[in-house]
Amino acid sequence: MQKNDNSLEPSGSPWSRKVLARWSPTEACRPIIEEAPVFYPTSEEFKDALSYIEKIRPKAEPYGICRIVPPPSWIPPCPLKDKTVWEHAKFSTRIQQVDLLQNREPMKKKRGRKRKRRRGHSKMGATRRQPSFEYSEPNTPSDTEEKFGFQTGPDLTLDEFEKFASHFKECYFGMKDKVEKTTIDVTEQNVRWEPSVEEIEGEYWRIVEQPMDEVEVYYGADLETGAIGSGFPKASSFLSMDESNDYVVSGWNLNNLPRLPGSILCYEGCDISGVLVPWLYVGMCFSTFCWHVEDHHLYSLNYLHWGDPKVWYGVPGSHASDLENAMRKHLPDLFREQPDLLNELVTQLSPSVLKSEGVPVFRAVQHAREFVLTFPRAYHSGFNCGFNCAEAVNVAPVDWLDHGQSAVELYSQQHRKTSLSHDKLLLGSAREAIQALWNLCFLKEETARNLRWNSVCGKDGILTKAVKKRVLMEEERICQLPTHFQFLKMETDFDLENERECFSCFYDLHLSAAFCKCSPDKFACLKHAHTMCSCDSGNRFALLRYTANELKSLVEALEMNLEALKAWASEELKVASLDGKFSSDSGLNQERKVYEISCVKQNESSSYCPMTEDVCDINTPGCPLYCRDTSGVAPSDTLQETSNLCCFDLNLDNMSDDHGSSLQQISDSCKNAAVLKVDIGVSITMQEKDSITVAERGSEIMRLRHDSDSPASHILSCKNCPSYLNKVQELGFCVHPINYGTIVFGKLWCNKQAIFPKGFRSQVKFFNVVSPDKMSSYICEILDAGFLGPLFKVTLEECPSESFANVSAQKCWEMVLQKLNQEITRQMNAGKQALPPLRPPENINGLEMFGFRTPLIIQAIEALDANHQCLEYWYHKLSLKEEHLINDITQVPMSSSHENSQLVGETRTKTFGFNVTKQEQDDLVPVEELKSVLKGLLKKANPEELKTMHSILCSKTTSSEWRAALVTLTEEMESLVDKEENKQPPPFFLS
Repeated sequence: MQKNDNSLEPSGSPWSRKVLARWSPTEACRPIIEEAPVFYPTSEEFKDALSYIEKIRPKAEPYGICRIVPPPSWIPPCPLKDKTVWEHAKFSTRIQQVDLLQNREPMKKKRGRKRKRRRGHSKMGATRRQPSFEYSEPNTPSDTEEKFGFQTGPDLTLDEFEKFASHFKECYFGMKDKVEKTTIDVTEQNVRWEPSVEEIEGEYWRIVEQPMDEVEVYYGADLETGAIGSGFPKASSFLSMDESNDYVVSGWNLNNLPRLPGSILCYEGCDISGVLVPWLYVGMCFSTFCWHVEDHHLYSLNYLHWGDPKVWYGVPGSHASDLENAMRKHLPDLFREQPDLLNELVTQLSPSVLKSEGVPVFRAVQHAREFVLTFPRAYHSGFNCGFNCAEAVNVAPVDWLDHGQSAVELYSQQHRKTSLSHDKLLLGSAREAIQALWNLCFLKEETARNLRWNSVCGKDGILTKAVKKRVLMEEERICQLPTHFQFLKMETDFDLENERECFSCFYDLHLSAAFCKCSPDKFACLKHAHTMCSCDSGNRFALLRYTANELKSLVEALEMNLEALKAWASEELKVASLDGKFSSDSGLNQERKVYEISCVKQNESSSYCPMTEDVCDINTPGCPLYCRDTSGVAPSDTLQETSNLCCFDLNLDNMSDDHGSSLQQISDSCKNAAVLKVDIGVSITMQEKDSITVAERGSEIMRLRHDSDSPASHILSCKNCPSYLNKVQELGFCVHPINYGTIVFGKLWCNKQAIFPKGFRSQVKFFNVVSPDKMSSYICEILDAGFLGPLFKVTLEECPSESFANVSAQKCWEMVLQKLNQEITRQMNAGKQALPPLRPPENINGLEMFGFRTPLIIQAIEALDANHQCLEYWYHKLSLKEEHLINDITQVPMSSSHENSQLVGETRTKTFGFNVTKQEQDDLVPVEELKSVLKGLLKKANPEELKTMHSILCSKTTSSEWRAALVTLTEEMESLVDKEENKQPPPFFLS
């Protein structure tokens, strides 16, 4: 094009240039290739989109692409043609250099050359009947790009784009000067001539293969429908429901297709633009979509809303590697410079060339109101014959799962990021299938949904095969892990808020992950677990969402093994059994109950673990935590129910060198006891005769009691509900710990009543703020609010939008109570009966509802702060006990007949829960004298010395002198902290 001096348009506008290039029909390079199949569904077949795609797949997939022509009556209204959108909504465009899509030099070579100037013409359609490059001085950095790509064009409305596209096509093909005679109603008339699709196709490939002209066009590609709008009606659109209701809910409406029942993508929680949310494509003559496959080798469905045809080329997925090899062969320099060139969608290669290399290529011409379907890993490309508008989205029927697995493995080899969590989709579909099988087998519900899932299960079902393939892959990778790797149960919310990916290959970590204590935020897939760091293997862990036995049970359930199906349906899906109760004795439940660990041979010798009630340190080489038996995996966040073994983790998900915890399990050969070695000094032992009851049952709870052998160890025991019943328990609100979090040292992170660990999470039943007549679970958690300290948050588990947050636990639950009272009042006014009474704010205790009044939770959190650095809490606790110190020391205990049998010098009393002999009491130094001496001594010590002494006093000594010294030391340390804090201004005054 040449600049038009008389134009009133700005210089950057498309209308400020003239089209100079012209059609060369004698040099056409139209490829001669076979047509892809075309399908014409009946109105009845067209009702179910996924079923129809499944029906035509055997015939169409060998071609890679196919056309689907809807019934003539299916004409959805297009909101984009509304005047407000057509004339006012602008979208971005790209400038495509069509003549450089195949024949171009690498960018590194291009830096040393520049285009020859020609009569001041612009590049748009300028004549070029000579070589396109010549040697000259190197370009300036501003003229050179690192990668070849499409430059940004002007923002245009649909009205503006149509006018320019029509102008370009008329000028390029000389349409203004040509008319042709045609007969209309027996009358011969002259009409404007237009080039045929075949003529445009021949000219397009001439430009691409034998570029003698510079041809640049605009393309509105990858336009988010959330911005400009979808071409299909939505329920929220301006169209009336009477006019568009059938099209709003249609499965062929691309806004609905990805999440239709039966599409695996419905288990993806995020609205991924271009995958689950359609993209728009506004094209003009020669605008191009280059050879590519869909992300994760998904299906894609493209609908042409209006306009000139779109020409497609497809290669079946079974020949994807052949296409890649052919392109590397014919464009070696480009691939040498940019190995991932095909991921950039900027390179074409003629179907004629591919055909000569034995690659099967098929052609489809898509007209307005027609669909084009592409199959998994089917390379496709094409171009537009003129102004048009299309919309496209991805979909994933169950048969895609095998292709999707291959895609993520390929991405891992290429170190390429993923867009989806394939394992999340796979497991989501497996759970849905098990639900359907349960309904079929036990409830006899033969619905279309249940029958659809039934058709992909069984030993030969495509879903079963996909899950089984992934399970075998996982088992193999576990077996190849370095020895001494310790295994932990992955938290259910491990990747809930943020997708977890391997630091090396970006593999998704939904099913398993590896990490090291040296870098708790760095994760690896099992293939790259050995490359994470050079730390000792004792510091490295593997997180498994499911044990090997659980995954095996999953496969058996999909194969329709009734026992496995019952286990998964009742335990994983919480499906009620036929008598209306949840199953508690299923095989999977027992698998969850008992986590066994077997010691294996190391260095060709037996690793017998001589276990007693003493702590078995996991860092001892002879007693590994986990030895390639994935039937037993240590849980990483909760107190698990066991029959013979007890597994109790305080804080495995937030390990640090100072405040970590290490869990281990011991087999029956080790006296059927499970011992938790906590680095901060707490050990927990469970004997075979004891049993732990899950918190949800509410009738029994776990409590910790002091062990007389050690001041820092505790024994888990199972008793009936203790006498401390508070308001929460009286109302039946039992608090269940989920995660104990990590200790943060600072005044705001504790008070006299409790310590508030960051990341703490618990679950409690309370009246539902949406439906007050029922009880529901709430998740209580503590977040980090920066200089504000802890942020207390309560969320209704079944409705996450109902969330309450405050810097006070009490205020937080008062907000819940206020919302509850408002809803009760509203429903009472509406005439609803059987509602709970209104409750005043003083009726609820925020600390109790979080669980900070539950002995089990108190003991566990206190164990995290073994060095007593949460000063306000410990000082208050010790001060209360100091008031009774002298009386406790001099107290003579009540003697039972058993105690009278002991020597008087051996008689023991309790001081802070620890046994003190009568002889020890007689030798006590007066407390006030002891405090005076210590204060004089401690004033001469520096902070490091104070800390060292504090650590010593927190050791195993249990005398009353030790307690008095600890109280004094705590006072002095708190005073020192206050002095240091007063020296510095608050954070918000700092520059």
